[in-house]
Amino acid sequence: MKLHLLIPQLFWPEKLQPEIYQALPAPYLSKLLSKSRFVVESAEDMESWLCKQFNIAEQQHNWPIAPLMLHIDAPDMSKSNKDFWLRADPVHLRIEQNHIMLADSQAFQISQQEAEEIVDSINRNLGDQEFSLIPFHPDRWYIRMPKIPDVHTYTLDQVTCKNINRYLPSGRDSTRWHKLFNEIQMLLHDHPINQARASRGELTINSVWFWGGGQAPQSISSSFTHIHSDHDLPRALALATQTNSSGLPGNPSEWMQIPHSGTHLIVLDALQSKAKYRNGYDWRETLMTLEQQWFSSIYRALKEKRINQLIITALNETGSRNFIIEPVDLWKFWRLNQPLMTHSNKH
Repeated sequence: MKLHLLIPQLFWPEKLQPEIYQALPAPYLSKLLSKSRFVVESAEDMESWLCKQFNIAEQQHNWPIAPLMLHIDAPDMSKSNKDFWLRADPVHLRIEQNHIMLADSQAFQISQQEAEEIVDSINRNLGDQEFSLIPFHPDRWYIRMPKIPDVHTYTLDQVTCKNINRYLPSGRDSTRWHKLFNEIQMLLHDHPINQARASRGELTINSVWFWGGGQAPQSISSSFTHIHSDHDLPRALALATQTNSSGLPGNPSEWMQIPHSGTHLIVLDALQSKAKYRNGYDWRETLMTLEQQWFSSIYRALKEKRINQLIITALNETGSRNFIIEPVDLWKFWRLNQPLMTHSNKH
């Protein structure tokens, strides 16, 4: 079996906080990284990395996440490859000093009923538009358009917990989307749903984020024979390519004991939201859980040659790193064990 681990935010994003690695016991992860060959690539988020792995091209500088996710959220709609789809996901905006910061649904919960009521209000006030919003999922809203707009957007992952000003839509049609962006904010400012949420101490849904636009890709393919993930995008890509897929194994140690063939992609994204929201304590705790549940079992499976090749892809805002290791590499004594902080600084 060849095993590819995709781990967004494996390394803490703040270079000036090296103390986060102190007293962080992860001996098996450290061994795996230390014995590996190292290849660095440009920084990218999980959406762009997955699209590249599945040979999906950008469309007007956008990764077509919206039509891809229809395989999960609206399977019947995914069969049409002519319509242009755009995501318009619910978000919370907060003014901090001179910045407007964005929080995605990792920071709040929204019910399907709330989503439908908010979307209904937006649609009733957008009567002059040639489209409407569709809440196929509580925190994944869609726009279906007959014409392809000339607009370049940024993924929700790229802008979460950042100042949105430099990430607003661009392109010839951007003025229209800026206007719509502002109109929706004004509409939602004192919406009854948000008044109720505020009274309960919950974050309000005071805007939407446009991103992931495109048409259904003409062809999708990858080298993976199996995909294991609790994240919906890898599952959607598996459906689009008819690749065997499942959620993450409940017991990684037992799963590693079973003989597997082919090339398996495992997406471990539990660190992502902790790093994005700079929750250092939970990030450390999650990494230690991954060490106990995953890295120790993977190390033993590699040592016993049940894994022929292991690739660990660590995605970060500062760069993407690939660590490639085969069983024979574990015996290369000249590759000395190094602490996690050392690996985080490789570039």
